[in-house]
Amino acid sequence: MKVVNSLKSLKLAAPDAQIVRRRGKVFLICKSNPKLKARQGGTSKKAAARAKR
Repeated sequence: MKVVNSLKSLKLAAPDAQIVRRRGKVFLICKSNPKLKARQGGTSKKAAARAKR
């Protein structure tokens, strides 16, 4: 799974890909090509806790 700034470029590469919002993050999934997955946004709770220290 890639972590990218913009999912639009990957969406253009695979027209049948879907953009889904789950748990406060935006995911790109493609059922015809299961290797194509990406995530955008959202800091993890662990990273947020580390930043507070």
